[in-house]
Amino acid sequence: MLIDFFYTLRAARLPVSVKEFLTLLDALRQGVIGPSVDDFYHLARLTLVKDEALFDKFDRAFAAYFKGVEMLTDFGKEVPLDWLQKVLEKELSPEEKAAIEKMGWNELMETLKRRLEEQKERHEGGNKWIGTGGTSPFGNGGYNPQGVRIGGQGRNKSAVKVWEQRAYRDYDDSLELGTRNIKVALRRLRRFAREGSELELDLDDTIHSTAANAGLLDIKMIPERHNKVKVLLVMDVGGTMDEHIHRVEELFSAAKTEFKHLEFYYFHNCPYDFMWKNNKRRYSEKMPTWDIIRKYNKDWRLIFVGDATMSPYEILQPGGSVEYNNEEPGAEWIQRLTNAFPKYAWINPEPQGVWDYRQSIALVQQLTHRRMFPLTLAGLEGAMRLLSK
Repeated sequence: MLIDFFYTLRAARLPVSVKEFLTLLDALRQGVIGPSVDDFYHLARLTLVKDEALFDKFDRAFAAYFKGVEMLTDFGKEVPLDWLQKVLEKELSPEEKAAIEKMGWNELMETLKRRLEEQKERHEGGNKWIGTGGTSPFGNGGYNPQGVRIGGQGRNKSAVKVWEQRAYRDYDDSLELGTRNIKVALRRLRRFAREGSELELDLDDTIHSTAANAGLLDIKMIPERHNKVKVLLVMDVGGTMDEHIHRVEELFSAAKTEFKHLEFYYFHNCPYDFMWKNNKRRYSEKMPTWDIIRKYNKDWRLIFVGDATMSPYEILQPGGSVEYNNEEPGAEWIQRLTNAFPKYAWINPEPQGVWDYRQSIALVQQLTHRRMFPLTLAGLEGAMRLLSK
């Protein structure tokens, strides 16, 4: 049965060899794991995947093949309480939601401080304490127009801060594109030059030199033509950007193919005083934004990729970041970046029809002098045309 699994991985363009597949089969014969899908997943990934950048592609192929399959099911186990609690989450009517008052930034932070000092036990379904399933501005699983999410999963995209250590994954830069449209759009940003080693035959000069040399072959070589445009790509990752992973990965893959000089960094929601290149090490390998500004000169084209969907406090308020207490508002860093790189554009994967209904998008449009383009073919062509001037 695992032969089809092997072909599924190959169809997903994973570089899995027959030798590695035989290693997996041998490990199964030796009984190194029990009859569990989870154990088999970890064993298969360990034996078949050579590069951690391919983990996400392996996950998708594994899910496609084993979807709905369980090797061992124990119906004697109790149903986890968290599964049942999801059924009981509070559902409010539009009128009830409108009646819930929204706290201002300072009031929200001061109230949270008091709640942490006063609260001694867990609460559910209320409107005051830190809890779950209620209308309090603190907790998770309920509804409030503006609050602090503490644990749990986001539902309404209304949290102005998140109290948890969040993990993101890098965008896959080896994604095979189904169409060439994105690549074609990016090719509008081109400045060709012949630089480097002489590796390409100069046919015209070879003909003239051979003729001038009485017919004796005189081969002339020239450097290859390369697009000399330099692109600095800074990408929003995590949170609401999870909805746009596939399209951003397509853009990222196309950009790495089309631009020889490409540097990239990640940020979350809004650029602040640091960025990073590897999401698994983003806390230990931070790159100060000031260093990025100093490292690259004005010849680099700056491209932001992000949905600009966040609390307005993250843009305007010191300490407004959803993850940590930033000393300066995001607006300051957006202005510093756009001043350092005069040729810039912002690519937004959110549908253009919702832009007018998001206050944060309007703020970012204002800060970038309306150089925001949708992540569509027409939008990319417009952005590249602007950057090529």
